[in-house]
Amino acid sequence: MPDTASTLRSNFRNLYADVFWYGVLAGSAIAFLSVYAARLNASGFQISLITGGPAVVNLIMSLPAVRWIENRSLIRTAFNTAVAHRIGYFVLIPLPWLITQVGQVWAIVAITLLIAIPGTLLAISFNSMFAEVVPSRWRAEVVGRRNALVSISMTVATFLCGILLDRVVFPLNYQIVFGIGAVGAAMSTYHLGRITPLASPMGAAAPTPQLPVANHKPLIRLDLLRSAFGPLLLAYFCFYASQHIPVPINPLFWVQVLHLTDGEIGAGNAMFYAMMTVASMVLPRLTARYGHRKILVVGALFYGIYPLLTSLAWDSKLFWAASITGGAMWGITNAGLLNRLMERVPAGDRPAHMAWHNVAFNLGILSGSLFGAGLGGSVGLRYGLLAAAALRFASGIALLLWA
Repeated sequence: MPDTASTLRSNFRNLYADVFWYGVLAGSAIAFLSVYAARLNASGFQISLITGGPAVVNLIMSLPAVRWIENRSLIRTAFNTAVAHRIGYFVLIPLPWLITQVGQVWAIVAITLLIAIPGTLLAISFNSMFAEVVPSRWRAEVVGRRNALVSISMTVATFLCGILLDRVVFPLNYQIVFGIGAVGAAMSTYHLGRITPLASPMGAAAPTPQLPVANHKPLIRLDLLRSAFGPLLLAYFCFYASQHIPVPINPLFWVQVLHLTDGEIGAGNAMFYAMMTVASMVLPRLTARYGHRKILVVGALFYGIYPLLTSLAWDSKLFWAASITGGAMWGITNAGLLNRLMERVPAGDRPAHMAWHNVAFNLGILSGSLFGAGLGGSVGLRYGLLAAAALRFASGIALLLWA
């Protein structure tokens, strides 16, 4: 058996490669899926189903999934569910050849709902596995490097895909983008499969054995909500909900109000991810000085700048300014969310805590996306973004109080 130090190095390399290739997926297929739907004349409700519909599946499955996950290897579970989840991105490629534009929108909704089933298990098992294979003393460094790598790959992928979308005829251009995303999904999954358990603790607690769950242990751990973890979950829910309010509004605002080309949208997203890279590079130094909680709260309080500036835009220039500032704030906030969560979750009971976090995350996606779609339809896209900015600031206050 390889020694712990070499296993750590190998795991870190594969975690870095995993997230790099995930960035290719996120910067291509995921980044442009809702834009594609908008160009197919999808409604705000349909886009909210694409972005928030999988959250319904996650909410139904998250808590029962804990019982299943706790009896299995977290590493193997993460890999197997990643395979099942990411097959769906290959299915997107031939859609324009098979069905009409109206049918494609509903097919995209169905695909996102179906892949959300293994996606639920992947989200819970990966977070728990990450805490198991990355000792706390290296966690901030690994998270910071992963954020830098994913932002680099997302920046390059989004920028190049934006150029490609402007230069290749529709819908072949989107089929190529979905193909790029599928390759990224496959490579990310491959590297997840190469992660191995640690041979022994190394300045940290040994990985928690995966023991059968006792019969008397409740399926739904309501006791966690009555603990100090409950207010933390509420704050995280508020943030996730406010984060996703502008998600169904943005692509419609970009296409219908600002009349941006795919290249301009891609350039803006590339700027967003580039600033994520910069923020990730300085994050370890900031974390060492101020701690995870302060970094999280500051990032969350200023994260509303992105929808605020977007709502004030009349062309691509202010949209790009919003992308630059929003990317910097998200680079700080995203890492802070994970690191602070890891601080608050006990090592011996990770799956149950992560399942409740997954519930808060997906309930936030669902409620935020549906509320955003209704908000954009009732007050207009521009004022909907202004309201989203105010609610993001309010969620930062919640994190200040309870995180």
